[in-house]
Amino acid sequence: MILTLPLAFALALPHPRTPALDTAVFAGGCFWGVEAVFEHTRGVREVVSGYAGGKGENPTYEEVTTGGTGHAESVRVIYDPSQVSYATLLRVFFSIAHDATELNRQGPDIGTQYRSAIFYRSDAQKREAEAYIRQLTAAKYYPDPIVTELSPLAAFYLAEEYHQDFMARNPRNPYIVFHDLPKIEKYRKLLPDLFIAKK
Repeated sequence: MILTLPLAFALALPHPRTPALDTAVFAGGCFWGVEAVFEHTRGVREVVSGYAGGKGENPTYEEVTTGGTGHAESVRVIYDPSQVSYATLLRVFFSIAHDATELNRQGPDIGTQYRSAIFYRSDAQKREAEAYIRQLTAAKYYPDPIVTELSPLAAFYLAEEYHQDFMARNPRNPYIVFHDLPKIEKYRKLLPDLFIAKK
């Protein structure tokens, strides 16, 4: 005889839970390299390039590069907090992805669209970012003051398709070779426990 559970009882059974994912948004210069850095991070499920921190909806790359919209080239990082914490993502952002002491620029790229920024999604993210910056400042991690902007995330707009996974698709691009591949090598050497070779 085969026993079956009544429907109501079956529906009441707990379902296996998948880990809740969280989202972080960072800006640190050209999004190609920042995206690639986070794509090599353990616990990160998805990284996309886009625009945040400006006025107007659905800005285009051509509009953002003028600096007139106020948006910054940014990346949206979707991650599994059971594998990597927000504080660890901050560590990657500050130690690998960019130079937090360069005001409204990164390397050869100049303008507010290339500023250092953290767009927090909650008070908890804001507090963690503030605490992390205080720790870096107290430790004199950088020789110059940190200029990273902390702002609430109002909206994130996806960048055009040709910007997504740019490094992976264009590893021989001169900009990538000179400015972004060295970040990946630095990451591999400096934080090997976090680094994953390929996403």
